[in-house]
Amino acid sequence: MNFKIKILKKIQFNSPILIEGLPGIGNVGKITLDYLVDSFDAEAFLEIYSNRFPNSVFVNEDNLIDLPRITFYYKKFKGKEFIFLGGDVQPVDEAGSYEFCNEVLKLVKRFKGNKIITMGGIGLPRIPDYPKVYATGNSKEVMKYFDDKKVNKKIFGTVGPIIGVTGLLIGLAKEHKIDAICLLSQTFGHPNYLGIKGARELLKVLDTKFNFNLDFKSLNDEIKDIEKEIKNKTKEITGFTQLKPNQEVSYIG
Repeated sequence: MNFKIKILKKIQFNSPILIEGLPGIGNVGKITLDYLVDSFDAEAFLEIYSNRFPNSVFVNEDNLIDLPRITFYYKKFKGKEFIFLGGDVQPVDEAGSYEFCNEVLKLVKRFKGNKIITMGGIGLPRIPDYPKVYATGNSKEVMKYFDDKKVNKKIFGTVGPIIGVTGLLIGLAKEHKIDAICLLSQTFGHPNYLGIKGARELLKVLDTKFNFNLDFKSLNDEIKDIEKEIKNKTKEITGFTQLKPNQEVSYIG
């Protein structure tokens, strides 16, 4: 068994938009996705378990064990249907990532989905004061989907390979004739950094596009606290080699 799909609730869909955010550089995509799920109180309706996920378990708030899983959430907002795809893990190898993405795309077609938005981070050698958001997609047509001035579509040469589900999902979506676009926000490339500031920029883009009316105050307060803590910690860390100012950056899932 490579993938076990557990249906929590059956839903009749009408052209939903899938938004993905899984762990990666700065956890930018995951933070953004989790914030959307929490803000909307989105309903979990499907879970995926797999031996392609890390061979570990999580201890939950009840002090009991949870297997690693990726969860699909549902929310209808202002006449539009959204599927939020999130979790604490990604497949551990290349074959697993391909298999997982194809499973997701089969589900998207089954749910009559018409568009996929993936999210992640671009690692920089220092904390950006004003993170930029970049976009790439699987067709010229889908690149017109975000006309926000904050979204930079001249991404060639800015990032290396987009590795993991965030990149592979939009690539394979083309074979399934599904429009897909990827939003990447700049963040600090340190492995212990939480890219909440980058996530905020992604949330702003989504908020403008879909009129989500998100409350950013709590997120802004959290950014200040975390950045202060991170700056203090990075000064104490020895043996960490920062990226050179002009070194090419890349993105990992």
